[in-house]
Amino acid sequence: MQDLRGAPEQALAWITAGQGVVLATVIDTWGSAPRRVGAQMVVSSEGAMEGSVSGGCVEGAVVIEALEALEQGQARLLEYGISDGDAFAVGLACGGTIRVLVEPVGGQGMSIEALQALVDARAARRPIAYDVALDGTSGILSEDGNEERFRKDKSGLSEDGSRFIAIHNPPLRLIVVGAVHIAQALVPMAQIAGFDPIVVDPREAFGSDARFPQARVLNDWPDAALNEVGVDARTAVVLLTHDPKLDDPALHVALKSKAFYVGALGSKRTHAGRIERLSEAGFDPHTIARIAGPVGLNIGAASPAEIAVSVLAQMIETLRRP
Repeated sequence: MQDLRGAPEQALAWITAGQGVVLATVIDTWGSAPRRVGAQMVVSSEGAMEGSVSGGCVEGAVVIEALEALEQGQARLLEYGISDGDAFAVGLACGGTIRVLVEPVGGQGMSIEALQALVDARAARRPIAYDVALDGTSGILSEDGNEERFRKDKSGLSEDGSRFIAIHNPPLRLIVVGAVHIAQALVPMAQIAGFDPIVVDPREAFGSDARFPQARVLNDWPDAALNEVGVDARTAVVLLTHDPKLDDPALHVALKSKAFYVGALGSKRTHAGRIERLSEAGFDPHTIARIAGPVGLNIGAASPAEIAVSVLAQMIETLRRP
């Protein structure tokens, strides 16, 4: 299984080990900044760091600032850009500008209790927002009131620019129904792209830990497995069996869920039969149209690996499109 821990989890682990910790968060960007708003890096009192705020451009400088902020117990706001002579010295010469909030955990920064609550919410797959003032005042957590930000997975400044709202959505997840050759290629690709993979196949010869060492494998009927796992808005469901006995029960669950992507392998003729069966089961045309079928972008894919690339690309396109 992929370790999907982020900066908050690493920060809590270091605190539990008795170290001081600083969280550095990208709060604003201009031009060709290398990381998105909301990207985080965590720095320990021993100088260790995990994550990134610039893809390697300014991390060294941020670590120095973080250790000073930790010693003083106060948050600070950093800015690096093409107009700043120091930016060239630290490597940010690609024409962009970033602002980074450096916030110690404890003192006048984020409280340890807030960090623990944040980690707990992420583990429970509950969307949560961390709202912090840029003057260094300790932030607050909220699980409601930011529906549009949660939907767009968009961290950002408040309208008056005085606060930063960091959105922490549950990790992305991929449920693959059908432990076939395409799945063997798709699972590791999706894992690299940040998805937590789950493979469902009642046929133990197909769905085995030996064939899918990177994923959680469930040898159960697809509808039961999907109901057990729970399909939320951060989940993609991909059906690869070609067998209506397996695909259709999974589709019934997926189409009633908030899954951001539902894809099903098969020819146009196969998909036409699928539509007919779903219509007879009472699904309306709008709901059925959620299915990407035949699955994947039309890139002329032929091999299992190429088909996996097309499926993953379509998943990401669906997730990121406005």
